[in-house]
Amino acid sequence: MAMIDHYINTIVERGADEAHKDGSATVEAQHLLLAIAAERNPVTHQALTSVGLDHQAIRDALDKEFEQSLGAAGVSLAAFDLPRPSPAPKRSANLGASAKLALERGLASATGKKDLRPAHLLLGILLAEVGTVPRALAAAGVDRADLTARVRQTLAGEGD
Repeated sequence: MAMIDHYINTIVERGADEAHKDGSATVEAQHLLLAIAAERNPVTHQALTSVGLDHQAIRDALDKEFEQSLGAAGVSLAAFDLPRPSPAPKRSANLGASAKLALERGLASATGKKDLRPAHLLLGILLAEVGTVPRALAAAGVDRADLTARVRQTLAGEGD
């Protein structure tokens, strides 16, 4: 198994753990992003931390995005004392639409499988125009376009 295959499998497995903790039956892009942050690959870790994102900062941004989304629907999270989600029953989590699209975008951003790097998976997540991840990054004050450009620059430098 190629090193990139091992990395992708690790991220998907960790993403499934994140989904389980969230009580989600599917692994979505935000779970993959949390897994990438937890994996601490030197390249992806540097890209994320350069804009102040680590696992906890991403988790906080996702919580803020959830609160803002409820607010957009006229529901105030502060009005309720909601517990954290109960973990989903332990079973193999399926990839949700946002995770599948992130993986597809990441794979498509490489010129071929032999050129695929962990940062391509991060790039695939960042390239989403809509969804939980872009809203969470905005809630955290992260310039997604700038972060995407940084990741692309890093990938261009890795190819040299």
